[in-house]
Amino acid sequence: MPSAFITGITGQDGSYLQELLTGKGYEVHGWPSAECDITQPDVLRVALQQSQPDEIYHLAAQTHVGDSAQAEAVTMAVNFQGTKNLLETAQREAPRARILFASSSEIFGRPDEVPQTETTPINPVNPYGESKACATEAVRAARAAGCYAVNGILYNHESPRRGPNFVTQKICRAAAAIARGEQSELKLGDTSAARDWSDARDIIRGMWLALQAEAPGDYIFASGQTHTVQNVIEIAFEAVKLDWRKHVIIDESLFRATEPRQLIGNPSKARAVLGWEAQTTFHELIVEMMETAM
Repeated sequence: MPSAFITGITGQDGSYLQELLTGKGYEVHGWPSAECDITQPDVLRVALQQSQPDEIYHLAAQTHVGDSAQAEAVTMAVNFQGTKNLLETAQREAPRARILFASSSEIFGRPDEVPQTETTPINPVNPYGESKACATEAVRAARAAGCYAVNGILYNHESPRRGPNFVTQKICRAAAAIARGEQSELKLGDTSAARDWSDARDIIRGMWLALQAEAPGDYIFASGQTHTVQNVIEIAFEAVKLDWRKHVIIDESLFRATEPRQLIGNPSKARAVLGWEAQTTFHELIVEMMETAM
């Protein structure tokens, strides 16, 4: 029976990954971030000694881009130093383990080339992107030193399990609450902001496939298409037969000063090497999120 260790197992991605691996016959180990602090090497050492995993999925992170601007030091400590700690500890305690790091499209910031590939220059524009960029380079350095280490460069991905502080879930839950008469309006920032959104379950399937390949590498997991926040609004309110114009208020105080632009992923390498591609459409995803919110 293969074994896996997941950091951040209680998050959206970690919970789906646990279910996927369990269904494939894995023995899955994982601790909530509060119990397995990746900024503490001794804690990681004990966790890896106990689990002795064949595969390590490093998902734990400070994940909200907006929050990173208010806590830059914490974001760097968790996302970068925590990743370095895991890589170094794994090389000592589980040297044969294959490691996947959940990198992010935010490492590209405002790229010169669209869509982005695995070789697009890194150019982050916010603290979250910077922390993920540093960690991505640490993974590449570990791979160059002989470790089976993979960067899964993940573009935005959502699901009914997405946290309420992310804009897709914020919209869906608000639309459901308005439909139930529990609130009357929804305040949002820049609704023209566009993202390459996929279903989280498609993304975690890509993570697993990446660690089954003969050789390690970096892979972009994305739909290759962008949609705007406005598109999310329209699908969500249509699902509950409401006119969004009567309820959505644009609040300029919610606009981000450093908003990434044109982040569109080219998943052709993942498709060619791993046989991966997104299976759920954007419309299907938002409708499912709305059904769950209701």
